[in-house]
Amino acid sequence: MRPALAVAAVALLTLGACGTGSGDDGGSAGEGVTLTITSNSISGGKNAETADWTAEWVIPRFEAAQKAKGRDVRVVFQPSGVDDEQYKTKIALDLKSRAGADVIDLDGIWVGEFAQAGYIKPLAEVAGPEADSWEGWSRIPQAVQGLGTFEGKRYGLPQGTDGRVLFYNKALFRKAGLPDPWRPRSWQEILDAGAALKKAGVPVPIQINAGTAMGEATTMQGALPLLAGAGAEIYADGKWTGASRALKDVLGFYRRVYSGGLGDPRLQQEARGRDKSFAQFAEGRIAILAEGDYFWRSVIEPKAGVAPMKDRDSVVGYALIPAQRPGAGIRGQDFVSMSGGAVRVLNPNAKNPKLAWELLSFMHSAEATTSQLAGAARITSRTDVNDAVLGADPMLKFVSDEVLPLTAYRPPLAVYPQVSVALQEATAAVVSGTSVDEAAAAYQRKVESLVGGPANVAS
Repeated sequence: MRPALAVAAVALLTLGACGTGSGDDGGSAGEGVTLTITSNSISGGKNAETADWTAEWVIPRFEAAQKAKGRDVRVVFQPSGVDDEQYKTKIALDLKSRAGADVIDLDGIWVGEFAQAGYIKPLAEVAGPEADSWEGWSRIPQAVQGLGTFEGKRYGLPQGTDGRVLFYNKALFRKAGLPDPWRPRSWQEILDAGAALKKAGVPVPIQINAGTAMGEATTMQGALPLLAGAGAEIYADGKWTGASRALKDVLGFYRRVYSGGLGDPRLQQEARGRDKSFAQFAEGRIAILAEGDYFWRSVIEPKAGVAPMKDRDSVVGYALIPAQRPGAGIRGQDFVSMSGGAVRVLNPNAKNPKLAWELLSFMHSAEATTSQLAGAARITSRTDVNDAVLGADPMLKFVSDEVLPLTAYRPPLAVYPQVSVALQEATAAVVSGTSVDEAAAAYQRKVESLVGGPANVAS
């Protein structure tokens, strides 16, 4: 929120840091105009692919397109390659000082915090009606637009995103007499499958991340999708979810998995428990694993994965995460998911806001989005690009077609990370044997202390 960002900005100013560029003075040279782009990427270092794409593709293409319109426009890239929090603080200082680049990369989870601080404004307020009439909106699912939306207003254009699903081992499912494809339609059907797998001798029927050792993976891969499946979000209508019926149902599901012997509670307590769960799934010891498409692309990828599975394409299946029961999910959905990702925003202090919008929308065009992939199969925010580039990977195509239209995002507020830890602690408690009611009550107390009291918590 505003105080946290202000303190961070003052701290950085005290250290003598300052913005490196000048989107707000227009960079005029004669009749020419200078626009600036910044992101936490640098050639040869952090997020080098983004830096190289910006410098080698975006800038020359955009400048040439502007020249063809008879305009003298120069674009300057301001790279960075620092810790994310350091980058965030620098951007906050730039914007607070009415300086900074015209087009700015932000983690989607920072959008609300920056908006509340007044550092960014809705796109339409900065660029005018052109922002709302952009052709690309029709290519981005409404749910994915939520990555750059705060309190119903669009502040940024979403970049790449992802989605959570249930991965399962087809060979272990056959051993247990379970169907393939597997399409569970309720939490009970997941538990029933786990019981059948346990009876068939599978060491760990279900792995759903829990506890603080797994950090944000617990929240994003487990607790938040389950909460969405129970019809609630961690933050909605100006209040944080407390010890509600939905929260207790989530903790109850965890308890049934881990007290019923369907999951391994020790994995949830170990510092490298998530890595071990990856290895055990690859070894055929875990049958059902809740994870993001990162798991498919980078963990069990047959050649270069962290825990490669040579037979991945024939052995690993994937299914949507069901709501607690059909229709019980958020927005009345039968299935749910969670996603993450980054956005690009406009500096509200830009001297040439409409031209800055042309640059921003150009960077999110189908051509530019495809170019940024550099031939790799990754999920973008645009359905037209996904349709063109994901055909050779049915799993990623599945996420694009089936998951993104129903996904949700974390609340982009400063206190969220602390609330997330409280949620992780609640899951750890029930996995360790604490009753659901006790764990929920402790979570409620912690959240109230974090967000300013019970008036800001819905329970």
